[in-house]
Amino acid sequence: MAFVDVGGQSLEYCLIAAQREDRPTLVFLHEGLGSVALWRDFPMLVAQATGCRTLIWSRLGHGHSAPLPAPRTAAYLHDEALQRLPALLAALAIERPVLIGHSDGGSIALIHAAAWPDRVAGVIVMAPHEFVEEKALDGIRRAGEAYARSDWRVKLARYHRDPDVVFRAWHDTWLAPEFAGWQITDCLPAIRCPLLAMQGEDDEYATMRQIECIAEAAPDVELLRLADCRHAPHVDQPQAVNAAMVRFIERLAVGRRA
Repeated sequence: MAFVDVGGQSLEYCLIAAQREDRPTLVFLHEGLGSVALWRDFPMLVAQATGCRTLIWSRLGHGHSAPLPAPRTAAYLHDEALQRLPALLAALAIERPVLIGHSDGGSIALIHAAAWPDRVAGVIVMAPHEFVEEKALDGIRRAGEAYARSDWRVKLARYHRDPDVVFRAWHDTWLAPEFAGWQITDCLPAIRCPLLAMQGEDDEYATMRQIECIAEAAPDVELLRLADCRHAPHVDQPQAVNAAMVRFIERLAVGRRA
């Protein structure tokens, strides 16, 4: 585990060395309750399969990163994509990465790629959010009920300094009235890099419209719909997801050499 100062705040990260110098750096962006440790071994497996240098990090308030300095607002995903992520990449001297985002992390990756289309080599998203669906809100309400009556808090405490703060920041922000109109569909046409979007057919927080709208807006999008898969494709279908990522990153590497 290592730490980097970004804007006066400490962020936890792990950097896996490159096995092949002709490959881009992969930057993993976790979901709303995620952290470095909650990715488990998946980033390492992708790094080994692709030979890419790979960065995994925890957002503020997550894992062992510094606490959130203020309550979250409805703009938190834009704040991460447009302020903290570029500052982190600059601090670690990472240029033109492939962004790999899950759920909230997928939304952050898309916002960032739309804002700086020339700074991103490619984007891979798993179960990203582009707008608020009632299915997502229903799923989050059910998650809140489960958190109150199960050992979910105990499990989250293994990965976060303050699991209650992490859970409430995710749960309460998404269910806040001011978040109901959040969307990023208007920025998707600005994305120019190749993009791979994956979603499970049994996703408890979203319908397939979440990835279909990306393909309708951006010019170079591959969609992967996964059967027997819920909101975490890399957990439910790790082999299929890993294989798709490897193919996609190889395509980027061939284009880079050309």
